[in-house]
Amino acid sequence: MALGTDHVTSTTAATFIPEVWSDEIVAAYKKSLVAANLVKKMSFKGKKGDVVHIPVPTRGNASAKAASTQVTLIAATESEITVAINKHYEYSRLIEDIVEAQALSSLRQFYTDDAGHALGKQVDTDLVNLGQQFNVSTAGAGNFRYAGAFIGGDGSTAFDYTANTNAGNASALTAAGIRRTIQRLDDSDVPMDNRFFLIPPSVRNTILGLSEFTTFNSVGEAGTANSIRNGMIGDIYGVPVYVTSNAGYANSAANGSGTNIGRVCLMAHKDSMVLVEQVGVRSQTQYKQEYLGTLFTADTLYGCAELRNYGGVALVVPV
Repeated sequence: MALGTDHVTSTTAATFIPEVWSDEIVAAYKKSLVAANLVKKMSFKGKKGDVVHIPVPTRGNASAKAASTQVTLIAATESEITVAINKHYEYSRLIEDIVEAQALSSLRQFYTDDAGHALGKQVDTDLVNLGQQFNVSTAGAGNFRYAGAFIGGDGSTAFDYTANTNAGNASALTAAGIRRTIQRLDDSDVPMDNRFFLIPPSVRNTILGLSEFTTFNSVGEAGTANSIRNGMIGDIYGVPVYVTSNAGYANSAANGSGTNIGRVCLMAHKDSMVLVEQVGVRSQTQYKQEYLGTLFTADTLYGCAELRNYGGVALVVPV
C-alpha cells in the first residue's frame, strides 16, 4: 500500500534553517539601509587583515606649454586613508523549544526582520555620525564633531551649541540655506553628480513646503527613482533628497551629556565616505541542550572612514 506524498521534509519540519534565516535577514538589512546605499562601498570579504589602505592621490594643475621647451613635470607625495575594520555588531536570541513548538511561523519572520533592521540601523548610524565631522580638521567626541557645521537657515552661520544659554543657534532649513550649501560644495570642486541630501523626518515637513522642491518634483522628473531608491523623496536643485530616522542629534554639552538641541542634515558626495565590509550580514543557529533552545545570531563586521573632509556639509536644524 502506498504511503502517499505527505512526507516530513526539511522544509516542513525545520523552522530554524540557517539559509532561510539568512535570506530574510539580508533582505531586511538592505531595506533598512539609507546612508550606506549613498556612499562608496568596498568589499573586503574573505580577506585577512584589520586595516584597509586606500591611496589618496593629489590633484595636479595644468601647465602652459611654451614652444621649444620641455613639458612641466608634476610630482607629489601621495597620501592614503586607512579604514579600520573594527565594528563588529551582533543580534542574538535564544528561542526555547516550547516557543518553537507553540509559536506561529510568523515569529521567525519578525526575528529576521528585526535583526536586519537593527544591523542596518547601526551601519547607517555610524556613517551619519562620521558625516557630522565634515570640515573638521581633527575628529572629536560630543559636540566637537559639529565644529564644521552650519545652521540650516542660511547655510553660512556656524553652528554654536553654546549660543542662547546652551540652547544653540540651530534654525529651520530654508531654500537659501540649501543653495549656500550647494555653493560650498561647488567652491570645493566637489563633482555635481552623485551628491545626496540626507535629512531627518522632521525636516521632511519643512522641505515639502519649499516651492523649489515641490515645483521640481511635481513634473515627475524624480518620480521613477522614488519608487526604487530607499528613502528618496525627490530632488532639490538637482540633488536627490533622502529621509532617514538615523539623522544625528546636536547636543547642548561638549561631551554629549546634555540635551538634544538640534538635528543634523548632511549634503555630501558619494566619495566623501567609504564603507568597507569584511563580513556581510550572516546568520547562525546552534542548539543549546542546557537551555533546551536554539541560539540564533546575526552579525556583521565592517569599517567606515571619511575619504574627503571637504566632500560634505552638515546643517543643524531645530529638533
